[in-house]
Amino acid sequence: MNIVKLMSEQFSDEVEYIYEEKENGKKEYKIKGIFLQADVKNRNGRIYPMEILQKEVKRYTKEYINERRAFGELGHPDGPTVNLERASHLITALYPDGKNFIGEAKILKTPMGEIVKNLMDEGAKLGVSSRGMGSLDQKNGANYVRSDFYLATAADIVADPSAPNAFVEGIMEGKEWVWDHGTLVEAELVRMKGRIQQKVRSKHAKEDALEFAKFLKML
Repeated sequence: MNIVKLMSEQFSDEVEYIYEEKENGKKEYKIKGIFLQADVKNRNGRIYPMEILQKEVKRYTKEYINERRAFGELGHPDGPTVNLERASHLITALYPDGKNFIGEAKILKTPMGEIVKNLMDEGAKLGVSSRGMGSLDQKNGANYVRSDFYLATAADIVADPSAPNAFVEGIMEGKEWVWDHGTLVEAELVRMKGRIQQKVRSKHAKEDALEFAKFLKML
């Protein structure tokens, strides 16, 4: 069982707000900023090698951004998958700029998106936090993200971008996850499923043994 952990990173404490006036007089809200960063030890003590980020950003762009399904949420989700009920924005671009990957996102007309728009109008300071799955190699006092890294979303919008890492690690990163037939599920659920199946097999084996014993008595 290949176990991976949820990793949330905040590479920038603030994003740029972009307001575009549409022909009907309504405003379109967008954000732009550093979504990912390579070859630099971040505040969580992790380093994302450039070649690994390049490969994953290419996949994410092809499968999600280009297909207009690269959604992000408002706040700190506690799992690896995007909950569409909490979607607040659509990531429209993600491209390299030196060691950084600059992202752009359009704020959606969803309940969570409307909250983001109101916060922007009120001058609130917002940041972004990436969410991904993977395992780590410890060396030279840092945790290097391995090649199994999977980017779940390039950016969730957070009101506390410099927030306590203890919150992120305790709520989000305390769980272990595993790929089960193409879907990420909690490793403990997989272990529990295995234990239940083992008990069922054991019960069936006992029942088969009793039936065989009855058969022998009949001979």
